[in-house]
Amino acid sequence: MADSDPDVTGLLSDRIRNALTDAISSGELAPGTTLDEQQLAARYGVSRTPVRDALRQLASSGMVEVRPRRGVIVRRITGDEVMDMFETMAELEATCVRLATYRITPLERSRLLRVHEASEAAVESGDVDAYDALNREFHEAIYRAAHNDFLAEQTMAVRTRLNAFRRMQLRQARRLASSRAEHDAVMRAIAQGDGDEAARRMRAHMLNAASALDSYIAHQGAALSNRSKP
Repeated sequence: MADSDPDVTGLLSDRIRNALTDAISSGELAPGTTLDEQQLAARYGVSRTPVRDALRQLASSGMVEVRPRRGVIVRRITGDEVMDMFETMAELEATCVRLATYRITPLERSRLLRVHEASEAAVESGDVDAYDALNREFHEAIYRAAHNDFLAEQTMAVRTRLNAFRRMQLRQARRLASSRAEHDAVMRAIAQGDGDEAARRMRAHMLNAASALDSYIAHQGAALSNRSKP
């Protein structure tokens, strides 16, 4: 099959992961739902390989879990769990942007600004997929601009675990515009050469994302509960 190519498989697994993330966040796939590889492969018209990879990514993020004799199950996410994850991420990202403020090169600054400017169109059109990709690019550019390979590696590892949740929080009402405004505040602090302020802005940005995710999960849970009532 065409998806036997590693690059194609990677693109397909990302697409399936995003689709499953959206289905879970919308409540279409409720907590406790079993995710069958064969059924998902048929649903998305692919082999089981990219499906297996997508499920592995979701399992590493904690959005699903593998249970003996039951297979892959959608997990119920708690508010405390969300806050713990994003609180950790907030401190790592705050450190990255503080260092980046002092170490970023003119070329890196130009690229970061270009990504930030490109995200405006995604916000205006409400394109979560486009904004999600640009959001990831924005943050990863800051990690690189910190010029600390170990810090960037550790931050990326935690980010990879949170990718599905970071995408989910973008579904919360008006979150795209708020997220971009928070990026704008980070950019201004970097431009002013104020690393401590950039760190404060980034920390607040991440905690706002956690709050948005918590609100979105609560809203979806309430909606799902209402739909299940006779």
